[in-house]
Amino acid sequence: MLENFSFRTIVEYLPLFGQGLVATVWLSLISFAGALAVGIVLCAMNLQRERFLQVPAKIYIDVIRATPLLVQLYFLYFGLPRLGIVLPELVVGILALSLNSGAYIAEIIRAGILSISRGQIEAGVASGMTYVQRMRLVILPQAFRVTIPPLLGQAIVLVKDSALLSLISVAELTRAGQLLASDRFMPAEGFITTAACYLVLYYGLKGLAALSEGWLGLRPVRSRA
Repeated sequence: MLENFSFRTIVEYLPLFGQGLVATVWLSLISFAGALAVGIVLCAMNLQRERFLQVPAKIYIDVIRATPLLVQLYFLYFGLPRLGIVLPELVVGILALSLNSGAYIAEIIRAGILSISRGQIEAGVASGMTYVQRMRLVILPQAFRVTIPPLLGQAIVLVKDSALLSLISVAELTRAGQLLASDRFMPAEGFITTAACYLVLYYGLKGLAALSEGWLGLRPVRSRA
């Protein structure tokens, strides 16, 4: 079964896969930081009573969640130049990932904020805290505690979604697999190696999520019965 499978070729291309792995990691980190910033802003707008802030945030979140990331990526890559805005492929990729994940992160943070008991918020109001002080000192620290595991889950999704950037020639992990497949006509070697690298990233993030649940005391207590 493996008689035609060339491990030697994979070893030869390992430096390229190493570069792609590093590129995927830092690209995902930058995109996740951008998505976190977008999510916080959208969440803050969505929680306001003023409709001129709430409605645009709701529309944005619904539109992003209802359309495929590939469509959004192609809109930014092919559509923006038609509007006179030309950006490098890497910037377009990071922007697409940040704007897409930001909508999901906004809902994760909103759920965390809404999980805070009303009594703590009223206590902050009674003590004379402003809205910003209540968010900074009372609500957000507790909200982030319960949102860290789902945020790490969203980070896993973002890492996998970064594979789509290979379609606009961004030099990341999937692009390395495509180069091996096209250069040597060995798609099995190229994409099996790519999948193995993504598995390494997946289990690394999954382990980090499990550790965070232990640190935060969020793991369910198992019965000894």
